[in-house]
Parts: sequence; C-alpha cells; structure tokens
Amino acid sequence: MKTIEEYMRLPYKLEIVRDTEEGGYVGSYPELRGCITTGQTIAELAANAEDARREWLLTAMEEGIAIPEPAADMEYSGQFKLRIPKALHRSLAQHSKEQGVSMNQYCLYLLTKNDAEGNHTRAAK
Repeated sequence: MKTIEEYMRLPYKLEIVRDTEEGGYVGSYPELRGCITTGQTIAELAANAEDARREWLLTAMEEGIAIPEPAADMEYSGQFKLRIPKALHRSLAQHSKEQGVSMNQYCLYLLTKNDAEGNHTRAAK
C-alpha cells in the first residue's frame, strides 16, 4: 500500500466548472468517486481541492477502501505549445492575475470548463 504522500503525488485529474447557481467554482476528481469541493476563486478552489483529495485518500486508507490509480495516458505528455495573439495573451495574463493564479492554471480552468460544457452539449444530442 502506498503512503499518503505517494498518493498525493499521483496525477489525478481535477475537473473544474463554474457554479452558476451559488457562484464560484466546483471541482471534482472523477477517479475518486465523491471527492468534490468548491471555492469562490480558482485559487481557493485549488487549495480546497488539495485538502479534499488528501482527506478522501486518508479516509479510504483508514477504511480499507481500494484507491484507484489515475488513468494512464501514455500517448499524451500533458503539454502543448500554442501561439496566440498578443492582445489575447495580455487579457489572459490580466484575468489570471485577478484570480490570483498562474496563467497556466487559469488557461487550464478555461479549457476544462469549455471541454466539460462541450461534453454536456454532445451528450444532450
């Protein structure tokens, strides 16, 4: 069995969506069933998500519940290079600063949100 530190280093996928009813954001780890949290900002959500994942893993370890490993995507590195107009770069940098997160985190949120919305649209058809 792994230690909590080993589990915390594993790359579990965090899905983030805007909470249109309550405001703020909702984050969940699909591979850790029921591991869900919220935050008013992306930065707050990121911190809460780490805490929620740690508590979920600790509870599973204490109760002897099998902890799934993150899905392995051997074909994808998780990185890609993207050239964007300077005005868009400036806008993204400003919005990420307002949210108190890095531009990478902010762009990840935007991509995740758009991908999740696209999945809901495709599922409805």
